[in-house]
Amino acid sequence: MKALLLIDIQNDYFPGGALPLHETERAASNARRLLEKFRNGKMPVIFIKHISARPEATFFLPGTNGVEIHETVAPAGNEVVIEKHFPNSFRDTGLDVYLKSNRIDELVICGMMTHMCVDATVRAAKDIGYKCTLIGDACATKDLALNGETVRAEHVHKAFLAALNYYFASVVTTEEYLK
Repeated sequence: MKALLLIDIQNDYFPGGALPLHETERAASNARRLLEKFRNGKMPVIFIKHISARPEATFFLPGTNGVEIHETVAPAGNEVVIEKHFPNSFRDTGLDVYLKSNRIDELVICGMMTHMCVDATVRAAKDIGYKCTLIGDACATKDLALNGETVRAEHVHKAFLAALNYYFASVVTTEEYLK
């Protein structure tokens, strides 16, 4: 069975949040389209919500508006929300147990940040044995720095999607997936 996994689409990543990413509104809009498809098809939807546990954390702080899932893709009814404290959505969470107990073996994944939590989760999912489809334009990331150089978000995003494509996941656009 197939499920939609929405990773960390939370307020702090949007304009006005503690760590705004590049093109979050576009990514969230595409994630919303996927969410509607899964809801209309009565297919499982799982939300991943990161809550910072590190003392030096500056975003996703417990009890703040920034930690909440963005209204564009807010959970409804009895949809599952799994809280995590690490980039890998499987680490120290009940995600794998939930998926296996519901006979879910295929994941359609989207979310934030492409280079961190999305990457870590997709790789872990593949290692555990899940078939993964990653919706590239329903993900977002940010500029990164290396040795005094800035790597623009667009390049970070494409590089990580390219690295995940083929072995770890089938990377497609929202339009390609919805066809």
